[in-house]
Amino acid sequence: MKLIDCHSHLNDFSDTEIPQILKRATQSGVVAIVTVGTTIESSEKAINLSKKYDQVFPGVGIHPNELNNSFSKETANRILELASLDEVIMISEIGLDFMENSPDRAIQYKAFRRQIGIARELSLPIVFHCREAYQDSVRVLKEERAFEVGGAMHYFQGDETTANQLIDLGFYISLGRPLIRILDLQKVALNIPINRILLETDSFPQPFKKYRENWTEPRHTLDVANEIGRIKDIDVGEVAKITSDNALRMLENAAMLKAHFESVSHHSKT
Repeated sequence: MKLIDCHSHLNDFSDTEIPQILKRATQSGVVAIVTVGTTIESSEKAINLSKKYDQVFPGVGIHPNELNNSFSKETANRILELASLDEVIMISEIGLDFMENSPDRAIQYKAFRRQIGIARELSLPIVFHCREAYQDSVRVLKEERAFEVGGAMHYFQGDETTANQLIDLGFYISLGRPLIRILDLQKVALNIPINRILLETDSFPQPFKKYRENWTEPRHTLDVANEIGRIKDIDVGEVAKITSDNALRMLENAAMLKAHFESVSHHSKT
């Protein structure tokens, strides 16, 4: 069984922790991990991690909640420069967040649209964030022709209508650990075709949790796969195969990821 964690923030963990995090992931069958930036600095670290660890692959982008001042031409140019590197396989994490106290929406729209433009220029998929902005996100995806490069809504917790709108545009639905505890999301997932589902953990340091062992890590990709198997009454091995094939199809230009995936078993690399 070979799993792909399609969205994490491995770059936010301390350097001393990462080797053991990767070891635990490998022991759980996770052979490839996408780690994404939310700022220029974290995007650069994601790239550097990918150079150090064969199973780590980077995405670059500016998260909507990091747009407290503006989205400058210089920032856009730096994202373009980073995204042009051979190691980078997606534009992420970008998107819209309309929760209370989120950054100015006009700036969010500007950043989301420009980063979709960079993705189209470089033929990279986008994996994007969305909170309280489902229909606005779908509208921007259409207007900016994001369907030309495709991608996924990450950490999906929307309704079936939103899922179907995204699928109709050619996007995937990326599911994380909330699937295990949210009954309404389980009902939505039941009706999402398995060939449009990706797995992720959205891992990042969680010091607010009492015990370190409870922090979400890439190893928990297996838990998400098990839950999808339970909901759809499918063997977890089949879930792993289909969702990994989905990820590889979305990342069709990521030659290094494909070569790595094909070359490893779940026992081999840390």
